[in-house]
Amino acid sequence: MGESNGSVDEDLLLKEFFAEVGEVERDNEVVRILSCFKLNPFEFLKLPFDSSSPEDVKKQYRKLSLMVHPDKCKHPQAKEAFGALAKAQQQLLDQQERDYILSQVTSAKEELRAKRKKQLKKDTASKLKSLVDEGKSEQEYEQSEEFQQELKLKVRELLTEQEWRRRKMAMRISEEEGRVKKDEEEQKEMWKRKREHEEQWEGTREKRVSSWRDFMKSGKKAKKGELRPPKLKTEDPNKSYVQRPVKRG
Repeated sequence: MGESNGSVDEDLLLKEFFAEVGEVERDNEVVRILSCFKLNPFEFLKLPFDSSSPEDVKKQYRKLSLMVHPDKCKHPQAKEAFGALAKAQQQLLDQQERDYILSQVTSAKEELRAKRKKQLKKDTASKLKSLVDEGKSEQEYEQSEEFQQELKLKVRELLTEQEWRRRKMAMRISEEEGRVKKDEEEQKEMWKRKREHEEQWEGTREKRVSSWRDFMKSGKKAKKGELRPPKLKTEDPNKSYVQRPVKRG
C-alpha cells in the first residue's frame, strides 16, 4: 500500500512539475511575442522568410496560439499576445501584404550580398575563389545562422524606412485634405454671408421703396405750415444772376 501511495504521489508530483514547466514555457512565449518587431509578422509566428505558404502559416499559428490562449495561459498579457498572433496570420494570408514583406526581404538580401561581395574583394584571390566556387559557399553562407540574423535586422531596417515614408506621405495627404476642407468651409461661409445679406436686402425692399415714395411726395408738395423759398422771376432786372432777354435789332 505504501509503495502504491508513493507511486501515486510521484505521478501527481510529476504531473504538477510538467504543468509548472509548461506554464513557464507559455509565459516565455508571451514575452517573446510581445517583444517581436511590430512590422514583421514572420517574427511573431517564428517562420523563416522562405516558408510563407498559407498552409505553413496556418499550421504555425495553431501551434503557437494554443500556447498563449488566454484560457490556457495565466500570463496577464496572454490576450494581447494571442491577438498579435492572429494579426500576424491575417497579414501573411493576405497576398498583397505578404508580397510586400517578401519584396523587402529580397531587397535586404541584395544589399547584404553586395556588402559581402565588397568585403570579399579585399581578400586574396585564392580565398575569394574558394568562397565563391560554383556558388556553393555563398549558398551555405546564406543558410547560416549569422546570415539569417543579419537578414532579420536588415529587413527590420527596410520595413522601418518604408513605414516612416508611408506615415510621412499619409501626414502630407492629411494636411492637404485639411487645407482643402478649410478652403471649402471658408467658401461656404462666404456664400452663406452673401445669401444672408441678399435676403436682408430683399426683406427691406418694401420699406426702402415706401421711404423713397414718401421722399418724392414731400419734395413736390410742402407739408402744411412749412415755409418754402420764393420763386425767382426771370423778368426781374435787378437780379444779376437772372438771365435777361437779349434785345435784337
